[in-house]
Amino acid sequence: MRSAVVVARNSARLFSNVAQVRRISLLLTRRLTVGKAKSGCVFVDSVFPIQVGRFDVRRYIGDFKEEGLLHAVRARFAAVKAHNFTITSVEPHPKDGGVFVHFDYNASDDSDALRTIEHDLRQQLKQDGALPSWLGLGTHAGQVWLVKGTPWKEDMNRYASRILKVSFEGPDVHEEVLYGLLRPYGRIGELSEPKPVPAGTPRSATVTFRTTRSAAIARNVLHGLSVQSGSTSSTKLRTMYEDPIQGHAVRDWISSHPRIVLPVLLTLLGTLTYTIFDPIRALMIQAKVEDWFEFRENKIYQWLRTNTYDRIYTTTPLSYEADVWKERQEAAEAVKTYLRDLPTTIAFIHGPQGSGKTTMLKNVLRGNERKTLVVDCRPLLKAISDTQLLKALANQTGYWPLFSFLNSVNHLIDLASVGLIGQKAGFSSSVSDQLHDILTVTTEALKNVSSSHRNHIRKQMKEEEKQQSRNLESARRESSIRKGTWHDGRLDCVAGNGVMSELGIGDELFGDGEEVEVISEVKEDERQKQRSAEDVEAVESLPIVIVRNYESKGGASKDELMAVIAQWAANLAESQIAHVIVISDNRENMKRLTKALPTKPLNLIALDDADSKSALAFLRQKLKDADIDLNFSREQTNYIERLGGRASDLESLIHKMRSGQAVEEAVEDIINRGVGEIQKSAFGDDAEDAKTLPWTREQAWIVMKKLASQPEISYSEVLLDFPFKGDETPLRNMEHAELIAMGTHNGRPSTIKPGKPIFRYAFQRLAQDPIFQATQDLAFNEKVIAGAESNVKAYEDELLKLKDMGADTGFWASIAGTSTLSQRARYLLDKIRLYQTKIESLERKNAGLKRVLANVGSKAVSGR
Repeated sequence: MRSAVVVARNSARLFSNVAQVRRISLLLTRRLTVGKAKSGCVFVDSVFPIQVGRFDVRRYIGDFKEEGLLHAVRARFAAVKAHNFTITSVEPHPKDGGVFVHFDYNASDDSDALRTIEHDLRQQLKQDGALPSWLGLGTHAGQVWLVKGTPWKEDMNRYASRILKVSFEGPDVHEEVLYGLLRPYGRIGELSEPKPVPAGTPRSATVTFRTTRSAAIARNVLHGLSVQSGSTSSTKLRTMYEDPIQGHAVRDWISSHPRIVLPVLLTLLGTLTYTIFDPIRALMIQAKVEDWFEFRENKIYQWLRTNTYDRIYTTTPLSYEADVWKERQEAAEAVKTYLRDLPTTIAFIHGPQGSGKTTMLKNVLRGNERKTLVVDCRPLLKAISDTQLLKALANQTGYWPLFSFLNSVNHLIDLASVGLIGQKAGFSSSVSDQLHDILTVTTEALKNVSSSHRNHIRKQMKEEEKQQSRNLESARRESSIRKGTWHDGRLDCVAGNGVMSELGIGDELFGDGEEVEVISEVKEDERQKQRSAEDVEAVESLPIVIVRNYESKGGASKDELMAVIAQWAANLAESQIAHVIVISDNRENMKRLTKALPTKPLNLIALDDADSKSALAFLRQKLKDADIDLNFSREQTNYIERLGGRASDLESLIHKMRSGQAVEEAVEDIINRGVGEIQKSAFGDDAEDAKTLPWTREQAWIVMKKLASQPEISYSEVLLDFPFKGDETPLRNMEHAELIAMGTHNGRPSTIKPGKPIFRYAFQRLAQDPIFQATQDLAFNEKVIAGAESNVKAYEDELLKLKDMGADTGFWASIAGTSTLSQRARYLLDKIRLYQTKIESLERKNAGLKRVLANVGSKAVSGR
């Protein structure tokens, strides 16, 4: 029993000694731990400006104040003594706008000590006030943040942004864990989960903060932090800034949203066109109409030309005097009458080519100060592509700039949009729409021209009124002086006489009032003149639009062009924007203008060839102007009359006679030229060329042959006979080619005559040419024979069918057949007999024509 008690006592002493040893050992360990200094780091944000780009100039302010800011940070934090807090270094990080403060401390529990130090530093800022910032305003909105990772200071071109990319070196960090780590540094707008990446590439999550400051704090505090991602594994976080706009982000978004982008882009382009380019184009058209860039309109140039060139060389302008060309006077007066009133319709001048339409109009407008815009349809009709057509119209109107290459681009965009969104984007437009756009801008420019010209006229009228007022006042004063009733009060002011020396006011009238009445009557007359002048001003300020060579040639596309121009001309006339004069070689071309202006009749002005007397008078006058005094003999007069009154042929004759040719030789030369022109234009150079003509050689030959023997022929007779057979299209095409001219009766074609007076004699030359006549007659007869034989073949086939049906088709059927089938057979036999006779007759003629060709050929061979 006693031994047991001794053992228990010894055991108690042993256990107490072990516990004491353990306490001593723990105390020594704590003392050793506290004695060893540890290092830490905090990040102070918003000391410097956060650099958001390479050209951020705020960084220079931070660089200038860097030394003072770092000293203030060190001095402010030196008062903190928790856990032997000692600052070892202060490193600026101006790219992210903060400062890294490295320190040493002594503590057994690192986490508690670091939290305590962070808390004390923040309390120190609250007690002593905010740190000075780079702005120098004495306020600092920054805060102290304990650095949990490994700071990475770099000077690459990576600048702070609100988007932070967090890469995982190890297993993925759960979204909730990552949010808990990042949320203390600022409000998070979006946090994306890691996306699949190629093998060997670390996965990453993208965090979007509300502010760049929050992203900068998180990046510098958490970079290199190891996070426990499982029971046995950890993940190191790597942070870096992500550009707000990724490479090709805009392109990718546009390509993925075509239904939104294409309509918006179309709207922007349309807005750009209407707000920027259309005013420029209207200004350029106005500049062309008003000759802003025409050096011949410059006053210095005109003065130099008048005093130099015009003194040496004098030219006589072409004119149609009343006693020389009577046929032009009525047309000229009709044009002048149209231009004197406000436009309500279109003036349509028509006449054969070479009848002097353009020259007559030039003479009417010569000396007129009104602005003129000329649109020539001939270059437009000759355009072989839509681009050339638009360029030609733009050059004539002054429409600039014209982006013609955009037509092809727009077509490609439409094709691409069909594949993307299933329908066209509407970028490309038809040619008629583009022509309409050009003419619409031209209309606006013409309005500006009218307004500018009207202001100029008003300014001139005001100057004239002022001058008339001064003249009237001078006349009144002179009249008062003569009558002795005028007194100048200023003389009393100078002389110091009476009250007037103090007033010293203007002129006083001492009369019985008669002069006042005269002046009032004069003023009333002036008011009436002013009202009439305003009416004239409204007309004179309007520009004149001349559409030349308006014709229907070139197919459906050109018809569309003519329709657009007709509608534009009608709008100008109806809106009283300009006087519109359309010149055409054919009266039939007015149909489109009539459709465009259905409620008002056109002002038709016709020009025809001059009569013989006027043509001779014109010829004598022009030769007299060239110092050629010549009296024509009767034979020469007959030769001149062959030319008719066509102005172009008369001008050609005058030119040849000036060159020294005789009348007979010159006329023969003109006729021979007409023969060659007809051969080429009516029959073609060869058989292949003839196939491209809108009529056949047989059709041209039969018309020409008939016109060679008589001045005009019946339209209906030609149309119903072979080779036309009721088809009037070839005749219309011949008229447009000016080979023939059609006379009308009650609005319908009635007669056909040569396109030019000289063509009648050219037709006669061709009809009298044995080779040409035999060749054409032979070809014509062959066509007739082929048609007759085709008819005979058809009749024979029908007779065989009738015979199978029981009809008597023998000799007696043509004499005594009484049944219906026999009567039909008799009719067919008569037609066959008639065509057979015709075939035999034409065969005999062809045999004679072939002998003529053979004889001419043999003579040619023997002549060699």
